[in-house]
Parts: sequence; structure tokens; C-alpha cells
Amino acid sequence: MNARTYAKVVGVVVILIGIGGLVLGEKSLLGVLNIDIAEDIVHLLSGGLMAAVGFRGSDSAVRTVVGGVGVVYLLVGVLGFFVPDMFGLLPHEYETVLDNLIHLTLGVLGIAVGFFLGDRSGSRVAR
Repeated sequence: MNARTYAKVVGVVVILIGIGGLVLGEKSLLGVLNIDIAEDIVHLLSGGLMAAVGFRGSDSAVRTVVGGVGVVYLLVGVLGFFVPDMFGLLPHEYETVLDNLIHLTLGVLGIAVGFFLGDRSGSRVAR
């Protein structure tokens, strides 16, 4: 998967997760996933940024945003194990390991797709 497709798909899905969280309010989703307004806003912003750059950004901007958002999600995933309330931003804290695993997965995938995988303009030698 290239960075542009990743940005479009993951961006739209993360936006939908943010909207769903706002609709459900601040509570746990099926007792499995945490829902807090701060997290919903972050989902809307990060998903919106990825979708916007995926649909309209330059190739280098797409790769930079996908990789950068991946770094942020990886950091959130790691911090979630040690600081589940994210320094007071999440009143309901991350209640299960699943929240952290999802953020870690998005982080690793974003870094891989944004910084290491896919076509990089100018990086191939013509034969």
C-alpha cells in the first residue's frame, strides 16, 4: 500500500471513529475501548489531516504526514501503558490493552508506510 492510499483510508476511518465517539459520549465502547472527548478531537484532527493530505497533498507531504502521525500514535500507544490518563487529558483512562495495541499498530504502520515503504520519487535509478 502506498502512503497516499494509506492516508486516505486510515484518515477517513479515524475521522469516523472520532465522530462515533462524539455521538456515543464519554463512556466505554462495549467495555472494550475508551471514549473521551479529548481523544475524539485528536481523532478528528489527525484523521482530517491524513485525509486532507491523502486527497490533495503532494507526495512528499503525504509521506511526511503519514510518518509523523505514525510517530504520534506510536508514542500514545507506548505512553498508554504507563500513563493511562495521558497526563489528565483522558478522565476515563485507557481501560484495556486494546486501546494501546490499536495506537501502537497505527504508529508502526504509519512509520513504515510514511518513511520506509512505497515509491519515493527520485529514489529509483533508471535502467
